[in-house]
Amino acid sequence: MVYIALLRGINVGGNNKIEMKRLKLTFQSLGLSQVVTYINTGNIIFTDDRAASKQELADKLEEAIHADFGLSIKVMIRTIDEIRTIMDKLPPDWTNDTTMKSDVLFLWDEVNNESTLQGLAMNPQVDRILYVDGAILWSCDRKNTGRSGMVKIIGTKLYSQVTIRNVNTTRKIYALMQAAQS
Repeated sequence: MVYIALLRGINVGGNNKIEMKRLKLTFQSLGLSQVVTYINTGNIIFTDDRAASKQELADKLEEAIHADFGLSIKVMIRTIDEIRTIMDKLPPDWTNDTTMKSDVLFLWDEVNNESTLQGLAMNPQVDRILYVDGAILWSCDRKNTGRSGMVKIIGTKLYSQVTIRNVNTTRKIYALMQAAQS
């Protein structure tokens, strides 16, 4: 089975620094194979054919990261099928560039339901938001980012229950997962 481990809050603002080469070794030491890291924000694609649950994998990885790096990092595990579901709903014209900001807010299981949208301070004039199982998809024109209600998510309880990747990163993660499945 092909998985992605999404680590929350590493290498951000000079905090929780983890070198990707060492992190790859941590994953391999747990018997995970085809380990590939993508950029320094904690995206690790790997395969595992043992019958471990996603929660068991996350727990083992959190323990190993703590042992190897001395950091308490939350790890979210998603299968290639779960990422495919998100990709199928991600509008193809959403980008992360000079004209548009588009993110995928990956949801921890405790908040993974459509009612989570009700707790967001959306600005319907600028925010485009979709719920898909496992994530909230958000986009707005770059010139309106400051008017977006989504900037108010920082510091909220929900913010601690998501890990965010821009759509360009998410698309690359999915391509790497597809390559690992081949």
